[in-house]
Amino acid sequence: MADRKCKGKHLIMECIGAQSGLGCEALERLLREAAKAAEARVLGAHFHPFGQGLGVTGVLILAESHMSVHTWPEYNYAAFDIFMCGDCQPEIAAERIAAYDSRARTSIRVLARGEGRIDDYA
Repeated sequence: MADRKCKGKHLIMECIGAQSGLGCEALERLLREAAKAAEARVLGAHFHPFGQGLGVTGVLILAESHMSVHTWPEYNYAAFDIFMCGDCQPEIAAERIAAYDSRARTSIRVLARGEGRIDDYA
């Protein structure tokens, strides 16, 4: 039987706040700062703007997995995924992202990855 211990934490973060209006450079800087605070190692990044007044999609590739963001400034909404394995602390990354706008409303769901039964990983 395979080791069913948690392989990592995946945080799904919903955010209503100023984070939604950030451009590519500012979002990349925010995610890099959050990754560093969580003790993750950034391997690469790609961020794409959809035009003036429109959103951004972006991802940081981490040695420990990934962080991503999709924004809809017209709805004041940003969706973040924070998936980290090993000794990283994804909750700290989420705190950093939320702290960008102290008045933002956020919610976070935590998924323990690798605990589920998929035929015991056969």
